[in-house]
Amino acid sequence: MGAYLLAPAGMSDTVYTLYMVLSVACLILIFLTALVAILLVLFQKSNSDGIQGITASSETFFGKNRGQSIESKLKKWTWICMIVLGVLSIVVYVVNLLVP
Repeated sequence: MGAYLLAPAGMSDTVYTLYMVLSVACLILIFLTALVAILLVLFQKSNSDGIQGITASSETFFGKNRGQSIESKLKKWTWICMIVLGVLSIVVYVVNLLVP
């Protein structure tokens, strides 16, 4: 198990340490971003009426606008998380290509 922590032949220890730290940091950020994105998607209101169409709840003007602003913020932050997740995934892929 200790052999995996040693730098490959032809690579300095500092470069390998930097590679490992960058890889682990990116993977942790990917995990946290994915977790936040999942939670944001779960908090969003469904687009279909489903069973809500049966109850016919009445909303006031202010309550309806407040809900839409919260929904728009959730949607915006979901897109931001997805973009960050994609960029981090590409960074990890490129870093793994560069290091033999």
